[in-house]
Amino acid sequence: VQLQASGGGLVQPGGSLRLSCAASRRTGSNNAMAWFRQAPGKEREFLASVNWNGGTTYYADNIQGRFTISRDNAKNMVYLQMNSLKPEDTAVYYCAVSIFSNAGRDLTNYRYWGQGTQLTVSS
Repeated sequence: VQLQASGGGLVQPGGSLRLSCAASRRTGSNNAMAWFRQAPGKEREFLASVNWNGGTTYYADNIQGRFTISRDNAKNMVYLQMNSLKPEDTAVYYCAVSIFSNAGRDLTNYRYWGQGTQLTVSS
């Protein structure tokens, strides 16, 4: 599976943005999907995951209530809606696909990774 993330850019604090990630082939009953991010000098950080049918989601505490993950299996897409953005949200954002149907927060559960899209939150 190849993943292509898009939608990053420069946003002012308090703004919103939606990231998209397209998978090269159908993802469905075997594949949880997730978003991670990595800021300069920091480890890759879990943000949100969604199970195979979209019925179960997990969020990191520091983005809970501001970010929403969703998926569209018909389009092989996963999205991350981000609201109330802060400068500390600045990072490269990665989408990932798991070989498990419900993979949760563990980075090691995700086998396929996109190339990342840069988000900068600054005035």
